[in-house]
Amino acid sequence: MENAVQIKNLSVTLPGAIEAIKNVSIELPSKKTVGIIGPSGAGKTTLVRSIVGRTRITSGEILVFGMKPGSAELRKQARYMTQELSVYPDLTIRENLNFFAIMSGQARKDLKKTLIEVLKAVDLTDKTDSLVSSLSGGQKQRVSLAIALIGSPKLMVLDEPTVGLDPVLRNKLWNLFAQLAKQGTTLVITSHSMDEAERCDDLVLLRNGQAIAHSTPADLKKHTGTKTIEESFLKLVGGQT
Repeated sequence: MENAVQIKNLSVTLPGAIEAIKNVSIELPSKKTVGIIGPSGAGKTTLVRSIVGRTRITSGEILVFGMKPGSAELRKQARYMTQELSVYPDLTIRENLNFFAIMSGQARKDLKKTLIEVLKAVDLTDKTDSLVSSLSGGQKQRVSLAIALIGSPKLMVLDEPTVGLDPVLRNKLWNLFAQLAKQGTTLVITSHSMDEAERCDDLVLLRNGQAIAHSTPADLKKHTGTKTIEESFLKLVGGQT
């Protein structure tokens, strides 16, 4: 199976001498939903920021489709959705999407079609001309996701994309993620929800900056002799502190 991301002996020390990632070596498959799962402070955000070239790595190497993170060619193929909302509150959804579409190199003649497609995907068609500042937290989150969808990227890195969303919408988005993977997109998705981990094709469990497991959900449960990912995680950490 082709790998989208190759990480070798990665360590990242943040300001304040915080060891956020400690000698992680993993290969993430392409055209799959890859879950980076772990509790708060496990290093999930630092890991995905490293993959997209937003964090200076201390040692080791990362290759994304054979290219170094942050390279000009890779920026055309990858989208990164941060936990923090990356939209303009004083603009409408339409204005935000048109702006980011143009910034990403979309042709102006394709803007209308792009807008329709991404808004339908995140279930915001009826809010097209609403100011972002007037939206709920969950709706703003979906606008950020719509922006990440622009241009049918080869890689989507989504940091906690379903936080604050109701169960029905979360289910819709996970169905969308699965559909995108089938169409050839690689999705790297962070979450602290063990329930969401069950819906990923591939899983990396992080704890204290270390990868304590990497496999499919089914193989992980089989290996640990458990029925849920949460039980697997607890069994793996055992008596660790």
